[in-house]
Amino acid sequence: MTRLGGAGQGPIGAPRGQIGAFPITSRRARAPTLRAAISAPEAIGDSVTSMELDVMVGAGAPWKQTAELARTVEASGFSGMVFTETGVTPWMSIAAAATAAPSLQYSTGIAVAFPRSPMVSAQIGWELAANTGGRFRLGLGSQVQAHIERRYGSEFGPPGPRLRDYVLAVRACFAAFAGEAKLNHAGPYYSLSLLPATWAPAKLPAGVSAPKIDISAVNPWMLRMAGEVADGIHVHPLHSIPYLNESVLPCVAEGTAKTNRNISDVSLLIPVFTIVGDTPEERAPLAAYVRQQIAFYGSTKNYAHQFERLGFEGTSAKLNDRLKAGDMAAMSALITDEMLEHFAVTTRWDDLAGALVSRYKSTADRLILYCYDRAVATNPVAKDRFVEVAAAVKAA
Repeated sequence: MTRLGGAGQGPIGAPRGQIGAFPITSRRARAPTLRAAISAPEAIGDSVTSMELDVMVGAGAPWKQTAELARTVEASGFSGMVFTETGVTPWMSIAAAATAAPSLQYSTGIAVAFPRSPMVSAQIGWELAANTGGRFRLGLGSQVQAHIERRYGSEFGPPGPRLRDYVLAVRACFAAFAGEAKLNHAGPYYSLSLLPATWAPAKLPAGVSAPKIDISAVNPWMLRMAGEVADGIHVHPLHSIPYLNESVLPCVAEGTAKTNRNISDVSLLIPVFTIVGDTPEERAPLAAYVRQQIAFYGSTKNYAHQFERLGFEGTSAKLNDRLKAGDMAAMSALITDEMLEHFAVTTRWDDLAGALVSRYKSTADRLILYCYDRAVATNPVAKDRFVEVAAAVKAA
């Protein structure tokens, strides 16, 4: 019996001499996608746009090290880098990376919104767009209540309506910066009406547009709201294919319909856990890391639905109990191989590109490798093998 590399994936151990267990067909030859069917049923059969392949990195490394990593990512053929915000802000890391690797796309995935005025986020996004030639997307998220109120000392609730107003306020700033309208945003949580010429940033260079605004969204309300007002959605790393098909896509379609948009107007930026290696021993370090990450995310009760949807009822509560007890090993032990098949892509190197395309090509506009930097740091063959993976995915 072959072991599947993940839900909807092929077996580990496909013959060498092909790109994995999955043939990577051309865009024109691919079957109609669920997203295409939701977007425009009458257009089924049209070619599918390409899926970009990015890497996720945490901000906080020394700038020289970030620049070196960016050059490696660029030389490896990836499309872009997505910077998270944890202990430090992402802005300086993006500046260092963009200066070193000018062809890449950059995004925050995500920057915490509420501790910053919408004007501040708009100014930073505008500056990064100007200096990258338009290769920056502003990814925003609400974070969680404890962090917003107790770490940042800012207001949190209600997070969904507040984030909606935040996005609209940032858009109003962009329009004012561009000279398209006077600054006049009067929302339920943010009011912005003053922008003297002295304090307005310079217009963007010719051919450069204001940054796209993406938001993190998990629950149905946030997904519908993103469909109404955002340019893209940062899907949570803890996801399954049933969740994407049964929750994300229908909810986004509902949101776009409310504002007379098409679901194709909203990009899906999807991080993916990858456990890659040609032997169980090579895969073991990444498997342990991914179990830890799934356990950590899953201990948040708001993500219980991810397990319950797949028949793993009670898992989130058990994880939360062990988190409170400080038993991280027991948390990881709760993440079974069957869960990994749904939440991660487990495969040999030759199979990775095909597995990613087969699993995500119908939904992701930008697929983001969550474990790239860890794989490169712990596996001496990873850097060279990722060159092959990036080329194959982008060519699919």
